[in-house]
Amino acid sequence: MMLNRNRPPQLSPREAAAGVRAGEVVLVDVRDPAERAETRPAGSRHVPLGDLSTRIGELPRNRTVSFICRSGSRSAMAARAAADHGLIVANVRGGLLAWTDAGLPVEHGPERHAPNPEENR
Repeated sequence: MMLNRNRPPQLSPREAAAGVRAGEVVLVDVRDPAERAETRPAGSRHVPLGDLSTRIGELPRNRTVSFICRSGSRSAMAARAAADHGLIVANVRGGLLAWTDAGLPVEHGPERHAPNPEENR
């Protein structure tokens, strides 16, 4: 069997969601902030694709980092880049479109962030 080195491993949306629930997968949404504010996978982190190179250190090395975008193209690019930095990666096959088709939980609207104590100084 010949492996395609340019294609990251794929997880179905259900596999990715199960991995998140089990604490084995960190789901990272690489879409733009405006896209994410509309609809995002529940429990996902946000690292826009354009910021990935400067924020790669925020991602864990001891769990699979599974990337998601709208349809799977941008997240595949993110997974390849993260793999080049030594992370264990996967791409969510079909992206958010497949995630919502599978009936998996989503969130809508602006994200609420915990206040940063440093901001009040």
